[in-house]
Amino acid sequence: MSAARPICFVGGKGGVGKTTVSAALAAAMAAAGQRTLLVSTDPAHSTGDLLGRPLGGDPVGVADDLEAVEIDPQAAADAYVEAVRHDVHRAVSPEVRATVDRHLDLASRAAGTLESALLDRLADLLDGAGTRWDRIVVDTAPTGHTLRLLAMPELLAGWVQGLVRQREKARGVDRMLRNLAGDETPADDPVLERLQAQRHRLVRLRELLHERARVHLVLIPERLPIEETDRTLLALDDAGLSVGTLVVNRVLPEHADGDFLAQRRAQQRDYLDEIDRRFADRDRLQVAQLPRDVADPDSLAEVQRQVAALVTR
Repeated sequence: MSAARPICFVGGKGGVGKTTVSAALAAAMAAAGQRTLLVSTDPAHSTGDLLGRPLGGDPVGVADDLEAVEIDPQAAADAYVEAVRHDVHRAVSPEVRATVDRHLDLASRAAGTLESALLDRLADLLDGAGTRWDRIVVDTAPTGHTLRLLAMPELLAGWVQGLVRQREKARGVDRMLRNLAGDETPADDPVLERLQAQRHRLVRLRELLHERARVHLVLIPERLPIEETDRTLLALDDAGLSVGTLVVNRVLPEHADGDFLAQRRAQQRDYLDEIDRRFADRDRLQVAQLPRDVADPDSLAEVQRQVAALVTR
């Protein structure tokens, strides 16, 4: 395993314990003296419950060297749309502003706008890696959402660049008409400025994901999570993203007793052997199933102890 990167994404199939592993990993990093930010992008937003305190859209301290934030995609989208509305109103005539407002109001509820706004807010936070924070841990939504999120900077950067070229062409025609009318005063273009800024932001985020981020995947020893992990690894490799450790969660301890648990352990043993065989070239870490739910800071401490090895990965 190569040297640890400052940004860690934690992904995997829904229900495998991503939030628990993310929170435990962030706590372990903070306990090691690293200024750490835990970011939740999962709409379920259970991170605050696990840490025992409410979280919002801005980072708050939850322990020594540990801050946490839950991104609200709708709030981020509303703020983004309002900023766009301000810029567009400066660039268009009063007659068309009502039409623009109707389109923006619809756009603020669109899925693509929500994901784009979440990406923008995430980009702001990730820019603090290595400066405000030594490490950033991102607790992601289930696999499909995570893969879209990681792929979006690459896709949107090209799309925004196309919009920039179209806007520049339109601006060139406008400048020519103004010159013919004898008006050579340079005209501000807030729309073009915003597009340029967005393109630079996406390029920067793409660099961060490829050069400074690593993706840890959480799975449990069952058939469907194993298959989904296999597909996710292929997708991450194809995208050129760095894969870290496979965290095999909820492994039944050998001392668990009773016939029922013995049968469950035997089946798990088969799946654990398959995980070792299929992912032999990947770094792996097992986390034992605890006797009770992990639902508060006290129970989280035991998982933190088990995932502490990830701090240097």
